[in-house]
Amino acid sequence: MSIAHWPEAERPREKLLRQGAATLNDSELLAIFLRTGVKGINAVELARSLLQEFGSLTGLLGASLEQFKAKPGLGEAKYAQLMACTELARRALSEPMRLGDALSSPRQVRDYLRLSIGRRDVETFVVIFLSAQNRLIEVEEVFKGTLTETRVYPREVLRRALQHNAAALIVAHNHPSGVSEPSNADRILTDTLKRALELVDIRLLDHFVVTGGHAESFAERGWL
Repeated sequence: MSIAHWPEAERPREKLLRQGAATLNDSELLAIFLRTGVKGINAVELARSLLQEFGSLTGLLGASLEQFKAKPGLGEAKYAQLMACTELARRALSEPMRLGDALSSPRQVRDYLRLSIGRRDVETFVVIFLSAQNRLIEVEEVFKGTLTETRVYPREVLRRALQHNAAALIVAHNHPSGVSEPSNADRILTDTLKRALELVDIRLLDHFVVTGGHAESFAERGWL
């Protein structure tokens, strides 16, 4: 049945306007973004099928253009809109770090990292450069690798930290496997990086291992 024939209180857009966006489930929110369905399927049903196909909302947001276009009713225009929404969310999540103490908003840091690199299909190493007050200076994707590993050079991280005049860093990398448990190699890299930064009086505040659903903190484990 077309959404236009639903009771008004059950239509996603009207429900959002009356009760607020937080009352809608993922399929309803996505249906508002899609606006229309395809032949024989309304927008909510299409949204539900997409979430099932990609595994989650995060999985959909991490889809490539080719994966997105392969689905009926989706094309480059909708993909561009979806990526714009994702980037707006990413920038909004970075504002607490930019305007205040990054350590006072660990949830925002985690959400930012999950949205930025959690669903990447190759390992990506990110550095968050912070001031002496732990305010965000810049975020850079410093290294990219393969499905299973990325080669990180502490000297390059150190060079960029000095270039930004950073007083502290938070580093992170994703595990495309979806398993957020840090490896022994991750621990060795973290120790090496920490020692290198200490030589120039730069603090390594945390190292996150990120997946689409979780961000594991070295600091919270007492490893830093």
